[in-house]
Amino acid sequence: MTQVSLADLIAGARAGLLVSFPTDTVPALAAIPEKAALIFVAKQRSQDKPLILMAANAEDLWLYVKGSENEYKIWQELADKYWPGGLTLVLPASERVPKVMNPIDPTTIGIRVPNSAIAQTILAQTGPLATTSANFSGQPPLQTIAEIEVQFPQVLTLATTEYQGKIPGMGIPSTVAKWTGINWQILRQGTTKLDLSSDNQI
Repeated sequence: MTQVSLADLIAGARAGLLVSFPTDTVPALAAIPEKAALIFVAKQRSQDKPLILMAANAEDLWLYVKGSENEYKIWQELADKYWPGGLTLVLPASERVPKVMNPIDPTTIGIRVPNSAIAQTILAQTGPLATTSANFSGQPPLQTIAEIEVQFPQVLTLATTEYQGKIPGMGIPSTVAKWTGINWQILRQGTTKLDLSSDNQI
């Protein structure tokens, strides 16, 4: 495990290496979308558990989803209300999404903009990254750099000198809401309590 500077972590991610950094929920394990397979291997994660595409802003993510004009309007309204923040939207995937992001069902993709200055700084320079929580599959999310170092010695993490040693996050995963084609289905209740009123449905 290597603790690196912000610049080196960004360069490593762009070069296709596995990286870990704080978010507003739990620490992320991340790679460029084309290298998402590295995450599945490192986490010992089953192929039926898709990864989340995380970006610094919503504009970077809309290219990776596809829907009708009306659907885009509904999705953007929810994104405007809850992003940046602990909400992951599962939407129909466009052709830009590498199949390795969601090997079993490549027709959908989870997207999120984290409410974290460090994460946004990284993502603004790497572009959208395939992400998931930093832990072995099925185990609780890790909370400290030291824990991540032990489980993932091959991963580049942000040196604790770049921020205080305790990872600044809530320790609770994001809420996951899936678009069914007519309304939202909550797949996981996390940090964000959604107000799914009728204006978020077709």
